[in-house]
Amino acid sequence: MSADLTPDEARDDAPDTAGVAVAVTPARPEPSPGPAIEGRSPWQLAWIHLRKDRAAMISLAFILLLALVSVSAPLLAHWIGWSPTDQDRTQGLTVDGLPVGPSGRHLLGTDNLGRDILVRVLYGSQVSLLVGVVSTLLAVAMGVLVGLVAGYFGSAVDTVLSRVMDLVLSFPFLLFAIALVSIFGSSLAISVFVIAFFSWAAVGRIVRGQTLSIREKEYIEAARSLGANDLRIMFVDVLPNLLAPVIVYTTLLIPIAIVFEATLSFLGLGVVPPSPTWGNMLSDSLDFYQVSWWFPLFPGLALLLTTLAFNLLGDGVRDALDPRAERLFQD
Repeated sequence: MSADLTPDEARDDAPDTAGVAVAVTPARPEPSPGPAIEGRSPWQLAWIHLRKDRAAMISLAFILLLALVSVSAPLLAHWIGWSPTDQDRTQGLTVDGLPVGPSGRHLLGTDNLGRDILVRVLYGSQVSLLVGVVSTLLAVAMGVLVGLVAGYFGSAVDTVLSRVMDLVLSFPFLLFAIALVSIFGSSLAISVFVIAFFSWAAVGRIVRGQTLSIREKEYIEAARSLGANDLRIMFVDVLPNLLAPVIVYTTLLIPIAIVFEATLSFLGLGVVPPSPTWGNMLSDSLDFYQVSWWFPLFPGLALLLTTLAFNLLGDGVRDALDPRAERLFQD
């Protein structure tokens, strides 16, 4: 038994390890602290992706430039030397009374009354942007409010408000515009009101559908269990989660409003002449487009580029805010 061995005998029975190399595992060095990972919010990630969308950034630059030009239209008109209502009777019309083409005196030519087209296009951008932005903001504000209330409370409230939105969407746009103009007369305010009235219902239906989905989420139930009232839940817990689709739809609704304004002005239901708009400039050119190609070209081109820029920007914003898109964001 090993318990009966003397210390000398135990040493004799021990294995001889002399000359045997013992492997020693070196201690692992402590890892050096790497660069801290910087967290980004969804809005920061969306901006990173939007900056990489070349078409969206070019469109944004064009819109900002257009806004700057429209604000500076009086200064530019003073520098050019013509106001939007000045008629160049001496050199602005031919001997037959036809518009004069582009020249050093009138860079984009003149219209049927000898007025400078460039100056009128610049002033027309003021009306288009003002009506497009203001009417869109009014429509979005009303649509978000109605859709939020309808989707959150549901039941009878949802039924009534949904039928109201369906009624607005089914009402003839031009018939309503003609009725208002016949009663109150043509004006900028009437154009804004008509466009906003026919746009808010589409926003309301989108917001209602999103709210119906969000109100069943766990954090909404948690807010109710903590005693939060309905008003706080709607505007603190539900509304922030609707911002992404609302922003996307707003950018896509502005060009629609601009086209609506041009349509009203083209039909004589918008801004009263001689105030220039792209729509009434196109209307004035109907009798001259065959002999004066520049007359309808430049206001039509301005309308086309503006609506195209807003649509491309809206598409870029939609892609940037899409949480389902599988994209890698790199610095």
